[in-house]
Amino acid sequence: MLVVAVNMEDSMVSDDYSKEGRGINLELARDDKAAELELEADIQFDGRQLSLDLTSTEDFPYLVLNLFHPTLDKYDRVVQFRRESLGHYTALMNEDIEGRWYYDLRGPTNEWRLKGEAWLPAEKGLKLKAGLVRG
Repeated sequence: MLVVAVNMEDSMVSDDYSKEGRGINLELARDDKAAELELEADIQFDGRQLSLDLTSTEDFPYLVLNLFHPTLDKYDRVVQFRRESLGHYTALMNEDIEGRWYYDLRGPTNEWRLKGEAWLPAEKGLKLKAGLVRG
């Protein structure tokens, strides 16, 4: 048992807590920015085809959905949505997705994010809504 622990890298353990603390503050600021903009999104799954409707006063040329596996970062994915019309975006995933995932949706400037956790694919879609993290 000891041999396995010594020979296996643990990608979930970090030794730079100061850097991570600054990163967390930046992420919280992104959450607050999404709340300030009153962003809401609705993502629908149809096999590997995704559609997204974003409620926003701004128009973005594309959006990025990051999907994080809860335990194994080698399964993490990035899905880029392209704008089809004002507030409507589409994307195509390369592989099927199944199980529990953490996600965050970001704009092209990375100033805001909508985040959460879900079992995917979501039969009734995902509803993302910004909320103040600190306040």
